[in-house]
Amino acid sequence: MNVLEVKQLSKKFGDFIAVDNITMSVKEGEIFGFLGANGAGKSTAINMIASLLRVTKGEIEVLGKNIAKHSKFAKMNIGIVPQEMAIYEDMTAYENVRFFAGLYGLRGAELKERVIEALAFVGLGDKHKSYPKNFSGGMKRRLNIACAIAHRPKLLIMDEPTVGIDPQSRNYILGSVKKLNELGCTIIYTSHYMEEVEEICTRIAIIDHGKIIAEGTKGQLKAIITNQKNISIEVRSAENLNKSKLEAIAGVNRVEVEDRIVKVTSDSEINNLNRIIQQLMADDLEIRAVEENEPSLETVFLTLTGRSLRDQ
Repeated sequence: MNVLEVKQLSKKFGDFIAVDNITMSVKEGEIFGFLGANGAGKSTAINMIASLLRVTKGEIEVLGKNIAKHSKFAKMNIGIVPQEMAIYEDMTAYENVRFFAGLYGLRGAELKERVIEALAFVGLGDKHKSYPKNFSGGMKRRLNIACAIAHRPKLLIMDEPTVGIDPQSRNYILGSVKKLNELGCTIIYTSHYMEEVEEICTRIAIIDHGKIIAEGTKGQLKAIITNQKNISIEVRSAENLNKSKLEAIAGVNRVEVEDRIVKVTSDSEINNLNRIIQQLMADDLEIRAVEENEPSLETVFLTLTGRSLRDQ
């Protein structure tokens, strides 16, 4: 089942086309990475999905229902963690979550239960009477998440949830994202930190100049720019290397030797590292280190868009 369907979606501001006829879907249970450099159209698309911005053209469906015709249904099933903090400094943590949960129609005992549950989930259960003005940046980010999940949305949009926080808080939030997903929440995740996307996202779309230019799993995106992997093996001495036998292993395309480093270029789809190592051992070569490399998502993004994800 697709939790989200976006069909031929466009947004114009005067003569400027911010989002240009994009189509994409997010399956139930996915952590879907949505990547774009600043000005690429990512935030505009997210704001339309979250019903924060009017659509110029196209359709958006959440759980099979058009959000233009079923706006209340869509809002009840979507949670959003915005890049900018959406909390009130002069209200306690409990009051903040209660306020936002109340906007979704929660009342009475159920409202209280959900607020307590959300604060506990983000590790702020003991801070419910505290004011955000006294919180660290990471604690404020976690409170932001609690405000977005108290109504238990089916689809959670997280726009740069770890920007400007310390590594410990970042790790806590990434762990929370994984746990939310395990509990059945489908997530759209955006970040300027490509290592986060590598770690948690099951599928990724890249938007540039308002258009989706690539979409797929991490492996599929990396295969767009190369179908090869590079294996570097440091040996004590390469004197006894039987190069022809290495080249005969399935998937191996090229073997080069530089001093004590054996460099093997191989098809990325074929898992042949064990056979390569076995052959080196059969040649009585003492292996000291092995490194297997494939293109990073950052390299893929740079190749496809011509700019870094963090470019302003």
